[in-house]
Amino acid sequence: MMSSRQTLLACLMLIASFGAVQAASLDLNLGSDAVQFEAAGELVKGIQLGGGVTNSDYREDATIYHAQLMGSQHTSRRELGVGARWTQYDTDIGDGGGLGLGGYGYVYLPNMPAVSLGGYGYYTPDAMTTSELEEGYEVGLRARYAFTPNVDGYLGLRQLDADFDEERGSRTLDRGAQAGVRLRF
Repeated sequence: MMSSRQTLLACLMLIASFGAVQAASLDLNLGSDAVQFEAAGELVKGIQLGGGVTNSDYREDATIYHAQLMGSQHTSRRELGVGARWTQYDTDIGDGGGLGLGGYGYVYLPNMPAVSLGGYGYYTPDAMTTSELEEGYEVGLRARYAFTPNVDGYLGLRQLDADFDEERGSRTLDRGAQAGVRLRF
């Protein structure tokens, strides 16, 4: 398993890898058992490259990495993204990765434009996995508030599950409330 130092190094390498793109956002959230860091940059208008790392001690010691390529749209009324995501799992109960699909969607409240509600979901099917991973998913709901045009704070719920060979069914690797901040550039 990765130590906190290795997780921090992975985050720094992720930030450095965005030299070819202009950074669009940095996101950090904390839960009672987990920390997650994500970064995304726009390759061209409407196409984002992103990645992140989640370290959770919910039930199993788990570090989950992801890289994604998303088509995205941001207007004053909504924010949407759909695309492909590679997720790599390093856990006490199994390791492996896979290519999945998913996306996110948020709507801004008309009478409170600083508030947005929405969520995200990503699914990796058995046919697109490697090593011990059979399938995995991550889903979440968030309520966001824009403190400034470039800084959002949010509260949310997340569930992250994976099914590995030799295990009976899907195992929850992270579940619960989270609080976070997103910086946009």
